[in-house]
Amino acid sequence: MHQLTLAEIARGLADKKFSSEELTRALLARITQLDPQINSFISVTEELAISQARAADARRAAGESGALLGAPIGHKDLFCTQGIRTSCGSKMLDNFKAPYDATVVSKLAEAGTVTLGKTNMDEFAMGSANESSYYGAVKNPWSFEHVPGGSSGGSAAAVAARLLPAATATDTGGSIRQPAALTGLTGLKPTYGRVSRWGMIAYASSLDQGGPLARTAEDCALLLQGMAGFDAKDSTSVDEPVPDYSAGLNASLEGLRIGLPKEYFGAGLDPRIADLVHASVKELQKLGAVVKEISLPNMQHAIPAYYVIAPAEASSNLSRFDGVRFGYRCENPVDLTDLYKRSRGEGFGPEVQRRIMVGAYALSAGYYDAYYLQAQKIRRLIKNDFMAAFNDVDVILGPTTPNLAWKIGAKNNDPVAEYLEDVYTITANLAGLPGLSMPAGFVDGLPVGVQLLAPYFHEGRLLNVAHRYQQVTDWHTRAPNGF
Repeated sequence: MHQLTLAEIARGLADKKFSSEELTRALLARITQLDPQINSFISVTEELAISQARAADARRAAGESGALLGAPIGHKDLFCTQGIRTSCGSKMLDNFKAPYDATVVSKLAEAGTVTLGKTNMDEFAMGSANESSYYGAVKNPWSFEHVPGGSSGGSAAAVAARLLPAATATDTGGSIRQPAALTGLTGLKPTYGRVSRWGMIAYASSLDQGGPLARTAEDCALLLQGMAGFDAKDSTSVDEPVPDYSAGLNASLEGLRIGLPKEYFGAGLDPRIADLVHASVKELQKLGAVVKEISLPNMQHAIPAYYVIAPAEASSNLSRFDGVRFGYRCENPVDLTDLYKRSRGEGFGPEVQRRIMVGAYALSAGYYDAYYLQAQKIRRLIKNDFMAAFNDVDVILGPTTPNLAWKIGAKNNDPVAEYLEDVYTITANLAGLPGLSMPAGFVDGLPVGVQLLAPYFHEGRLLNVAHRYQQVTDWHTRAPNGF
């Protein structure tokens, strides 16, 4: 049963081939057996999962149906879950049990999903390798020596290892799409505002967006259907109707205009990845798509702009973790200043401290105009580039990552090298656009992903292109050895 996709699980439950409780118990046993190898979970919620599975079976027995009713999933450990530890991968929140459910958690629970646990992540979602977690690095199921990507590496590794069929994740600068690429999955970052951020512990509020990680575009469509929608509790939520994402999956690609940005194929891209990107383009051309070269001239400024804006917002968001109200508190502080300093110094890891310091500097009185304001101006230029491009093309295609998954520890002493791994993904967050990564092949036994970008609220178009591509390729069906 662990090889079933979400869509296959929905059909199996509807046809009474197995119950949600049977499936849940099988996957929980699999997590117990195999997760110690990859460290993809922070908390396993066995009691909750079994009770939710029984409730889902009862709802089906009463005549209710639904694609997600009884489907097991995991939640990235920054979505608040009532009464369950929500740690954000940090010592700072190791003892924090959320008093409420995030909107994403409650919406998916209403749809009937079964929560198997909370998945590991880079501390406060800061990282591209899932090495900064207080609970230890997550290993890539394709090669235990390599990173699975981050910050949603726990969700990605768990799905890739067939410990669960799908999981929630978040994307601030590529943290859904990059781990999807490095673990052979399909991952979707929706338009900013499409999925509620209420109850999702913030890293950078103008960039963070929740979305699905699964093996197929069809599964991402099902999970996004349950996650998306307006939320009055989230001031950044957009009141835009949610379409039926599954309905358009099989639409023809005849005449679809694909743009290939020339800036994507420069010296920083592994040529073997470039070859697979071009091979995926040829497959889409066989399906009727037409291709043209485009330009995104301000892409070169994306990394410096992002690494001013994101740390600036993080320094503000993380100021609440001070050792006073909740979270970690140091032992025997001598006064209030000592309480603040030691609680934050001991509670936050090195990467989080680094970004807080950078952000506080960028927002300081003497440097706000020189750094933060300039970065926001560049952000607007990047958005304008995309708007101009989408006048000529329907989707933009390119590599998700410039390199293959690197070995654990290889970039620990060079944070900038790790930041550069986000070069193709962060522009979508700066502009607020939807983006999707889909499996497109392997190099040296490691997965490679191709990224698609579309105009605002055109997630359905991304899912349609990826689904049609997955109908004529089998990269998304491959499983790591031993899983």
